[in-house]
Amino acid sequence: MVGIGCIIFLLVFCILAYHRASLIIWTISYALLLILATCFDPHSIFLLISWIVFLIIFIPLNFKPLRRRWISAPLLNLFRNVMPTMSRTEREAISAGTVSWEGDLFRGNPDWNKLLSHAPARLTEEEQSFLDNEVETLCGMLHDWDITHNRLDLPETVWQYIKDKGFFGLIIPKEYGGKEFSAYAHSQILIKIGGVSITAGSSIAVPNSLGPAELLLHYGTSEQKKYYLPRLAKGEDVPCFALTSPVAGSDAGSMTDHGIICYEEFEGQNTLGVRLTFDKRYITLAPIATVIGLAFKLYDPDHLLGSKEDIGITCALIPRNTKGIKIGRRHFPLNTAFQNGPIRGKNIFIPIDWIIGGPEKAGKGWKMLMECLAAGRAISLPASAVAGGKVLSYMTGAYARIRKQFNMPIGKFEGVEEPLARIAVYTYIMDAVRTFATAAIDCGEKPSVASAIVKYHTTELGRKLACDGMDIHGGKGICLGPKNYLGRGYEAAPIAITVEGANILTRNMIIFGQGVIRCHPYVLSEMEAAKLADAREALITFDNVIMKHIAFAMSNAVRSLILGLTSSFIVQVPRGKMKRYYQQATRFSSAFAFIADVCMLVFGGSLKRKETISARLGDIVSYLYLLSSVLKFYRDQGSNVDDLPLVRYASLFCLFEIQESFHDIIENFPNRPLAWILKFLIFPLGERFSKPRDAISHKVAQLLISPTATRERLAAGAYLTDQPNNLLANMQDALIKCIASEPIEKNIRLAKKDGGVTGYTLTEQAQSALEKGIITADELAIYMQAEEARKKIIAVDDFTNEELSG
Repeated sequence: MVGIGCIIFLLVFCILAYHRASLIIWTISYALLLILATCFDPHSIFLLISWIVFLIIFIPLNFKPLRRRWISAPLLNLFRNVMPTMSRTEREAISAGTVSWEGDLFRGNPDWNKLLSHAPARLTEEEQSFLDNEVETLCGMLHDWDITHNRLDLPETVWQYIKDKGFFGLIIPKEYGGKEFSAYAHSQILIKIGGVSITAGSSIAVPNSLGPAELLLHYGTSEQKKYYLPRLAKGEDVPCFALTSPVAGSDAGSMTDHGIICYEEFEGQNTLGVRLTFDKRYITLAPIATVIGLAFKLYDPDHLLGSKEDIGITCALIPRNTKGIKIGRRHFPLNTAFQNGPIRGKNIFIPIDWIIGGPEKAGKGWKMLMECLAAGRAISLPASAVAGGKVLSYMTGAYARIRKQFNMPIGKFEGVEEPLARIAVYTYIMDAVRTFATAAIDCGEKPSVASAIVKYHTTELGRKLACDGMDIHGGKGICLGPKNYLGRGYEAAPIAITVEGANILTRNMIIFGQGVIRCHPYVLSEMEAAKLADAREALITFDNVIMKHIAFAMSNAVRSLILGLTSSFIVQVPRGKMKRYYQQATRFSSAFAFIADVCMLVFGGSLKRKETISARLGDIVSYLYLLSSVLKFYRDQGSNVDDLPLVRYASLFCLFEIQESFHDIIENFPNRPLAWILKFLIFPLGERFSKPRDAISHKVAQLLISPTATRERLAAGAYLTDQPNNLLANMQDALIKCIASEPIEKNIRLAKKDGGVTGYTLTEQAQSALEKGIITADELAIYMQAEEARKKIIAVDDFTNEELSG
């Protein structure tokens, strides 16, 4: 009987924990269970002990004064001792932005119907018209080799077109003369342009990203908005924003650029203002900018603004012609031609009302920047990476069918199928996650953690697929010139890795470090409670939260074990072909929430310095977010059956990476007995996921080397218009011709093998086949057109020394 009783008690425990029952439900359930058991066996010693344990546990838990005194007060003191110290810039970064779907993933029980009900990304008629007309026209004006080799800049006609057609005002409201486009439209525009010219894409991205326009929109005074926004929208002013300095890159807190509040003569009057000294570098558009957004530390030693001396990071707008500014020289980032350079100034005086938002916003610059970056980081750089992925998948798939070795298209070699599949899948994942993020922004979110995930993973995947593309193209890829559509993107791939938060920093410190505070359902509330000055209020607030947190952690431990034992088959998720991926994602979400709490408990405030563990925790939530995006993208695109190999590969890839991140955390966990417990609870039946199999790689590769609907969907949004200088259109034309010619070539080769035709080259053999009636004149014409197209595609450029000198 005792054994049965233990089993029943354990079963009730698991059911209540799995369903996250409230404390009152726990109390009533066990009380009823004990009463029922007592009726059957009132003299049992086991029941007596059970009643004693029940009363010891549940009386203090339900009687709040006792609970607060005996449980919550010691925990509050412990929490205060282990709570990490944070700098002002860290606190402002963490508080920036909003939480959306990533919060569900941290809670361990994502609501998939909520995900699928999110409004899909859509373009308005005006936005679609702009893409079909102005953007198409601009793409037709761009000749990348001329831009990157001959000019090292955009032609003046292109600059003027960009300004005249409002490309610098995509995010500026219509009342100020801008386009007021959505984040998704902004992203689509950058994808189409960036796939043709990285220089043009970057030059348009910066004015519409983290910079003067966005800062003015959210924080500028009415006078600043009325003056600057119409000028920026029309291209009368070209903006840049200067944040990075030689000693302060990712660590903005170490910035030495500073301003002192003082009175000086300005335009003949004694004026309150700021005397600035700064040294900035890596500033895109700086060489041609007419208005400079500047971040600096502001000090008020004479207390002209108030009692505070160290006011903090502040942002100001400064005209280029301000006396003392040194600007115009250029950096040369990896052979790309976009304007980028340093800005310096020493003892430059600006009026106090040049601070963005006026004196009231002095010292609030870092928070302003982080709030803007929370959304902007999900747009510009991801769009650039997706642009590269779309072009690369479209071109490499076709090239692998057109290019032959050993009388067979190279895309049919298993060794080439593997990287081809990765190119297609990575592009699909990148497109899915940037679409999901921009749609969230258009719904009013400023997803700071999600934007870090999107920026990091799109740029990292972009770098990987650039390498795969180069491997497949070989010599065609390394010879630069007008015929090369791969080289400049390959060169530029590391640039996106370094900006708007270096990827190493983003992975190791931001995604989980910021995410666990903002997205965890209880940690931020606990931290706020611990900071309360009133001891009684702090204890009451902390008690309410910590009890929920303990139940949450216990529930996730149980859910991890149960879902691991059942392979998550019991989870209720949307029906369909993707059902198992939803279920497995739920399992890993619960396991992630559990292991995150364990890591916080074990490491406390030192977790922020355990960067490899923090990075792997970030990887788990990142791949859960990528997987969620893929599943939603597939649904939003109509659940096309043809795309199933792509979606299955992408889902298996994400699940495998999640498993590997769990594995690495557990294997490197310093407390080995606890590591064994973690492994049992998370992987009770072992690690069951593997990399996508060769068979699915083969299916994906075949979708890419043929003119399939899936291939067209992958490339959707790229510049595919049939124009003489558009290499993508030329490649598509060659692909269709070469596929049409394949059965003809096969007949010729069979005839050659049987001795039916003569000739040393395929062209001679084709002519012989015609003469002997093996092929028709129409078939010969098809074959010759295909060979001509093939030669053009595989051709590379050559130059004289004078031509190479540029």
